[in-house]
Amino acid sequence: MRKLTTLLDGLKFGEGPRWHDGKLFFSDMHGGRVMTVDMAGRAENVCEVPHNPSGLGWMPDGTMLVVSMEDKKLMRLENGRLRMHADMSALAPRSCNDMVVDSKGRAYVGNFGFDLHKNEKPCATVLIMVTPDGKPRVVADDLMFPNGTVITPDGRTLIVGESFGRRLTAFDIAADGSLANRRVWADLGKNVPDGIALDAEGAIWVASPTQSEVIRVKQGGEVTERIKVATDAFACMLGGPDRKTLFVLTAASSDPAACKAKPSGKVEVTPVDVPGAGLP
Repeated sequence: MRKLTTLLDGLKFGEGPRWHDGKLFFSDMHGGRVMTVDMAGRAENVCEVPHNPSGLGWMPDGTMLVVSMEDKKLMRLENGRLRMHADMSALAPRSCNDMVVDSKGRAYVGNFGFDLHKNEKPCATVLIMVTPDGKPRVVADDLMFPNGTVITPDGRTLIVGESFGRRLTAFDIAADGSLANRRVWADLGKNVPDGIALDAEGAIWVASPTQSEVIRVKQGGEVTERIKVATDAFACMLGGPDRKTLFVLTAASSDPAACKAKPSGKVEVTPVDVPGAGLP
């Protein structure tokens, strides 16, 4: 069984890991900042996000996009300053969360759909697509907490984890960015998907906080590997020089008050056999 080792600790709550430009970028969500860490464990702050950062991605010209959760905006980082790229507040009923940006600069952004931390009853919500010029529109509905999202290497399929549906759901991507042909890619049973990462064999690594593990799943639901974590696993990413390092973002809790009172967030790593593929 693979074992995780700690690359970085002291985080309030890590989310949205992305391998880019030789470093792991991620959001310290409840710390209100975007950070990087390299393979030697050296960390740097990228920017402050007052309304809590989540999903990250890049436009074709290299501009970084950041989901600002509580005000439901998509921000872009220009010359060290965040500027609004899109306002999604009219479309997202609750806090925005994870995101994937495709090769054309279209951003697919999920949202909670209900107040998770006030124990509201889970309900279905929408997936929003933001065009490269900053125009948001709904491209899928009836999703139970759309969360981690990947796009296959050919750019034709989007797969999203529905946390409260306990499944991975696939869509075909149309030329205009619309989504169609919805189908269940994998039923995960007891596992609740949070962040996900696609590999070159078409399998998906899934961070499952409720089961305190990361699993590797094939289309149809076969689990080929399980990696247990000491706390809870909330996100994962395949990166490193050969994309054969699995980065797992862990914490003892996702509750904002608990995370701020006693930071337990870590970036943990383990080598894997199959490299990452597709986006992010």
